[in-house]
Amino acid sequence: MVVLLATVLFINYVDRGALPTAAHLIQPDLDLNEAQLGLLLSAFFWTYSLAQIPVGWLGERYGAHRVLGIGLAVWATATIGLGFAHTFPMLLGLRLLLGIGESVGFPCVSKLIAAVVPVKSLGAANGIVAFGYILGPAVGSLAGGLLMAQYGWRTAFWIFGGLSLLWLLPWSRVRLPNRAVRRADADRPTSMTILKQPALWGTALGLFSSNYVWYFMLSWLPFYLVRERGFSTTEMGQITGAAYAINSLSAVAAGWMLDRLIKAGRSPNVVYKTTMVATHGAAVVCMVCMAAGAREVALGAMFVYQITCGVQSPGVYAIPQILAGPRATGRWVGIHNSIGALAGVVSPAATGFIIASTHQFTAAFLLAGAVSLLGIVGWWWMLPKLQELNWEALEAPAPHLQVAAAPPID
Repeated sequence: MVVLLATVLFINYVDRGALPTAAHLIQPDLDLNEAQLGLLLSAFFWTYSLAQIPVGWLGERYGAHRVLGIGLAVWATATIGLGFAHTFPMLLGLRLLLGIGESVGFPCVSKLIAAVVPVKSLGAANGIVAFGYILGPAVGSLAGGLLMAQYGWRTAFWIFGGLSLLWLLPWSRVRLPNRAVRRADADRPTSMTILKQPALWGTALGLFSSNYVWYFMLSWLPFYLVRERGFSTTEMGQITGAAYAINSLSAVAAGWMLDRLIKAGRSPNVVYKTTMVATHGAAVVCMVCMAAGAREVALGAMFVYQITCGVQSPGVYAIPQILAGPRATGRWVGIHNSIGALAGVVSPAATGFIIASTHQFTAAFLLAGAVSLLGIVGWWWMLPKLQELNWEALEAPAPHLQVAAAPPID
């Protein structure tokens, strides 16, 4: 099951990354300016972010496995459609549809993992899943760059979307335990109880910070390498493919190491929080180097960032899975990912406007480094000790609100 979940998120990121890989080809072909390009890269996240919360509820109410399959069919269809688009409005509408389909990914995957994987193995499970969704941009950039250089950008969308639908064949044969399908108490704890938890907002702030840098790199790295650093389309595909491959391998290694530390007696609280703080600090340094360094320094900093991003990845979803537990992970991650995905709305668009105004990436990298600092506040200062919250106690009425029993009548 974990391998199939990693595969679906691999597909998720291949399909969403096709437009960034093709951006430098689509721009002159359809006569788009940088601001329009930034809006297209951002538009995916408008619907992606808004749909996360209802998708989390649907996954817990009707079964995350069903919702996940439907979502893949929607986003694969949108990917194929992008290959037929000839105008800015058509591209915009299909990117919005792509965001709706792909919104099922993390809430449903996290719900299924929390239902079947024990805490001591969450690092490895999330590391494998992170390997999938980080490898997606690696393969997508490499394969997409080669396909686009040889056959044009439209062909890559048709091939990626068509191949995505094949995942539904093995997924239709998976049989999950009852606790992973649908619960009779799917509304307990209530969504209001979840929303009242400061820990939810801590993980959401941490994810927003992580995602701002990640989506900035994912959306604009191909364009940056070609236009600002002078690499060819083929070289760009090879460099970004290698960078994301290193990122994905780092995620698997980090997940294994985190589990080893916890099984050896280290506290999950210390292990996960320390990892998140260290990687956010390293990301700041990498952004500064990419902004101000020479070509070789910037390229080295990009690879170092990919390593730290991979090390960070298991904790991004293991932490909310631990805090929410199997009962509430779908809705928690829906809210958590909805707020985190807002970074995808802001980051690509803000970068597009910065580049259009300054004609360089320096300010965009410095802004990304500043946002990365917010993650330290979310992951460290706003979270309680990492263990499942006591939902029964949190939902119990306060003593002063309890109605006293009436005295007996003589």
